[in-house]
Amino acid sequence: MRPGSRRGVPAAVSAATVAALLTFGAPQASAAPSFYDPPSPLPAGAPGDIIRHEPSTFYVDPVKLIKADADVQRIMYRSTDTHGRPNAVTGTVLTPKKAWTGPGERPVVGYAAGTQGVGDQCAPSKALSAGMEYEGPFIAGLLLRGYGVVVTDYEGLGTPGVHTYVNRVAEGNAVLDSIRAAQRLPEANLPDSGPVATAGYSQGGGASASAAELQPSYAPELALKGSYAGAVPADLAEVGKNIDGHYAFGFLGFTLVSMDAAYPELNIPALLNAKGVEAFEKVKQECTGDAIFAHAFTQSKDLTKDGRPLTAYLGEEPYKTRVGEQLIGARKPGAPTLVVHSALDDIVPYAQGRTMARSWCAKGAKVQFSTSLVPTHVGGAIRAFPEAFAWLEGRFARLPAVGNCGLF
Repeated sequence: MRPGSRRGVPAAVSAATVAALLTFGAPQASAAPSFYDPPSPLPAGAPGDIIRHEPSTFYVDPVKLIKADADVQRIMYRSTDTHGRPNAVTGTVLTPKKAWTGPGERPVVGYAAGTQGVGDQCAPSKALSAGMEYEGPFIAGLLLRGYGVVVTDYEGLGTPGVHTYVNRVAEGNAVLDSIRAAQRLPEANLPDSGPVATAGYSQGGGASASAAELQPSYAPELALKGSYAGAVPADLAEVGKNIDGHYAFGFLGFTLVSMDAAYPELNIPALLNAKGVEAFEKVKQECTGDAIFAHAFTQSKDLTKDGRPLTAYLGEEPYKTRVGEQLIGARKPGAPTLVVHSALDDIVPYAQGRTMARSWCAKGAKVQFSTSLVPTHVGGAIRAFPEAFAWLEGRFARLPAVGNCGLF
């Protein structure tokens, strides 16, 4: 295993940097497009097997061109989609260059990025190599603590096909298989069976939470020590109601595109009028900032043929069943969890996140649920940083996890 180090909170973590959480447009592709084109057919193998890899870069500061003190590899690996079919997913593996000084072997964190968009140019691996990943400060903080880090691009983000945004199974599988891939990549010099954790906020919080639920059955060999999940969109029906007519309406557009791709029988475009179809096609090419600026405060009732809001369909079949399948909280996670959510979150409703955590508690899981009072979704992310770092340190230091079930 290559040496790595543990250090304190990075100076790079600043409110100004993370304020880009929901407001930037991702860079254009910085790598040869051919890297993101999977071989056809996919080579034989198992979930987590490496298909290809190449050296890459993580710019912590794109202005001063400061690179992370880590070895960086862009990867393509096998995963499994929501229907159990093999697919190819890309991502980035980062290994600190200095020695790990904590107990045992160097840990690996599977980091699930928050909302990036659904256009291929929005893939985190492309943003990281250009120094424009808005969650770069958190990733840098993980590296400074000596952890190996792998950041998935998720299904269809960078690679051909549509990104299955907030799809519970596809995202959870992609996170778990990214950890497997990092462990199997010789160039990463990471332990092949050491301690691991998952982490993420917003879309990434949902992916991390889903990975925690799926790990016992999908990746039981992983030594999962814990999962941090911030502002989890656990109930898409509740999130959808909240952001219809909201400045983040574009996220509802991302979800519609994702659901239509994963479940073509829904035929969502058939519900839309000409204006709705135009918006549906447009959002397929957009990153987070693009979608916010293009679709802010849109009312979905203005996009449907019958004038009903899209949320009115959620109680009808086949939409009810498919949206219900995305619910997080119905399965017991395979390790202790930290759930952080601001009661003043303006995008992902706090109540549905708390319901998820309570459901986990009822199933006998060890859950630490932390409520903050920081305004806005972005503010909640910044507030969660130090708590998430400290909690992960405790898991990798082999300290017993403390839960607060029954107290929230």
